[in-house]
Amino acid sequence: MTFTEYETVLELRRYTLHPGRRDELIELFEREFVEPQEAAGAHLFGLFRVPSSPDEFWWLRGFRSMEARKEALEAFYFGPAWKAHRDEANETMIDSDNVLLLRPVQRGLTAPPPGSELYLSLSAPPTAFATFETEPSPNTFPQLPVREDGPFSVSFSRSASPSGVLLEPTTRSLLR
Repeated sequence: MTFTEYETVLELRRYTLHPGRRDELIELFEREFVEPQEAAGAHLFGLFRVPSSPDEFWWLRGFRSMEARKEALEAFYFGPAWKAHRDEANETMIDSDNVLLLRPVQRGLTAPPPGSELYLSLSAPPTAFATFETEPSPNTFPQLPVREDGPFSVSFSRSASPSGVLLEPTTRSLLR
């Protein structure tokens, strides 16, 4: 199953966390933030650990359009789930502003087969099954900054590439 309609606008969010707090944030995120975001109109593609960086947490969410992104983010961040748990989440983080706002070049975010690994590359490896580039539209939800020092190209593949970063799904795999 693919989620092409949610690949129109994609956020790649990379958080730097206080040492030893990653599992705490992931548990909170999976318990309190996944369903409310999806109910608000975002689609969460995946929550990931980077094995080589124990104090980082990466995740992907997609939207049907920039306007849908604005509406979904307003509904979630001004809603009860975020208000109830934002302080707890923010206490785990050093930096949450390393965010790329992307649009598809080559669509196809699907789950890797069981037991396979997912890699992210800032250049397009020949084995890429999904490739994205910087979304040039203005950020429609400025309360959440996005990087503007691009342009960027991000590719996902199922086999290692020299510049790829291994993404290890959390206990709750959202990529389908």
